[in-house]
Amino acid sequence: MSVADRITEFLAAFPDWFVIAFISMLPFVELRGALPIAIFVYDMNIAFAFTLCVVANMIPVPFILVFFKRVENWLRRYPYWSRVMDKVFARTRRRAGKSIRKYEVIGLMIFVGIPLPVTGAWTGSLIAYLFDLDIRRSFYAIFAGVLIAGLIILVVSVGLKYNL
Repeated sequence: MSVADRITEFLAAFPDWFVIAFISMLPFVELRGALPIAIFVYDMNIAFAFTLCVVANMIPVPFILVFFKRVENWLRRYPYWSRVMDKVFARTRRRAGKSIRKYEVIGLMIFVGIPLPVTGAWTGSLIAYLFDLDIRRSFYAIFAGVLIAGLIILVVSVGLKYNL
């Protein structure tokens, strides 16, 4: 049995909505991967799928914004994790630095709203932390960005579903 088969078998034990919510909360996949799966694989109602993906995608955001400093301090005690964070932070600053420094929260919203790999709510939360942006304003900007990305993914997914 392949890994994909094992994962599929494991997820089959849970309700469809739970699987989609869980996928929406995963870093890197987030709403961008969960919404098409909800529409194509689970044939969910479009409005329900969109709402579920947006809400679930936002669940980790306040925890990242509020508690990441503590997590970073704890992980920095270990040389391996310190090096990993240095690399991830440098890459994130390089990718987002110019627009975030210039446009701050609006730049954050646009960054999260572009539905490309590594531009989601997790990375947006990390950017807000790295650039020491206001937590409340960052949350709303990330939420707006998730809505924008979700609408783009929704339009593309529905267009593909009904035109194929």
